[in-house]
Amino acid sequence: MIARLVSFLFCLVFAQSALAACAGNDLRPTLGPEEQAQLDATVDDMPFAEGNHWKATRGDNTVHLIGTMHLADPRLEGPLNRLRSTIEGADLLLLEMTSEDEKALQERMTTDPSLLLMPDTTLPELLDDAQWEKLSDALSARGLPPFMAARFQPWHVSVILAIPPCAVTTDLSDGGMDSRLEEIAEGAGIPRAALEDVETIFAVFADQPREVQIDMMLSALVDPAINEDLFATLLASYFEEATAEGWAVSSILAERYSPILADAAADVFATMEKELLVNRNRAWIPVILDAAEQHQTVVAAFGAAHLPGRDGVLALLQAEGFVLERLPF
Repeated sequence: MIARLVSFLFCLVFAQSALAACAGNDLRPTLGPEEQAQLDATVDDMPFAEGNHWKATRGDNTVHLIGTMHLADPRLEGPLNRLRSTIEGADLLLLEMTSEDEKALQERMTTDPSLLLMPDTTLPELLDDAQWEKLSDALSARGLPPFMAARFQPWHVSVILAIPPCAVTTDLSDGGMDSRLEEIAEGAGIPRAALEDVETIFAVFADQPREVQIDMMLSALVDPAINEDLFATLLASYFEEATAEGWAVSSILAERYSPILADAAADVFATMEKELLVNRNRAWIPVILDAAEQHQTVVAAFGAAHLPGRDGVLALLQAEGFVLERLPF
């Protein structure tokens, strides 16, 4: 389950998914009274809880903040059409990763096995027989022979398992919102730059203790039907611009469906939230500020989960003296 959350921030490194073959259901209507109360308490107290497009202004500088999803979906056509003029009118587009960065990383991944492979052991050695059998079934359902994945880093397996078996993996060029916005910028001759070094996300995972990585991996071993429902829930909240709710409900559903102990799932969730969201948000602010000083109008597009909350990009920019205004998405 933790990998479901991770995938939204990380799957752009490997592949995009076309989800037309999936038939999952939004699980928010299934929340019980206690779960709903937990969700309401979290979202009601969270700044900038809704909205996928915001404008931040300070003096003569303007920064448009666009919350993206890294997955292909036909529902993106409307927002992309509405955002086209914003991208074409910008002086710079900031992304988590540019297409040039992605190509360089893909090349390195093919020439440097140490990025994804364990040098000292295998997954069958780290797991008991029942765990390996269940993992093998999950990998096979995604078209990956288990013997090929036996030496994969556990965090890498968790990302693979995050994509439902129903999804068809395609090339990045078929793309989610990030790559589609970049195509608009390229067509208009708008410069592009990355918010972070291309290997930052690898360090986030690789620096985690192996036992944490294993918990991440095992937490993804949910029933395929539930897997589809979890994806459908996150996608539905994204297109409703219920950004904070989408993240918060993921935490609640993690407790409901996690195959590992609830305390372990909560610990992994909190760790990855800090590493994938909070720390990266703070690291991006100087990059955005520097871009705003050099360009009159900047667009920064990144995973929507980075927008809301006290440690979200919007609140951090507000603390820097920017005035925030929600715009149509």
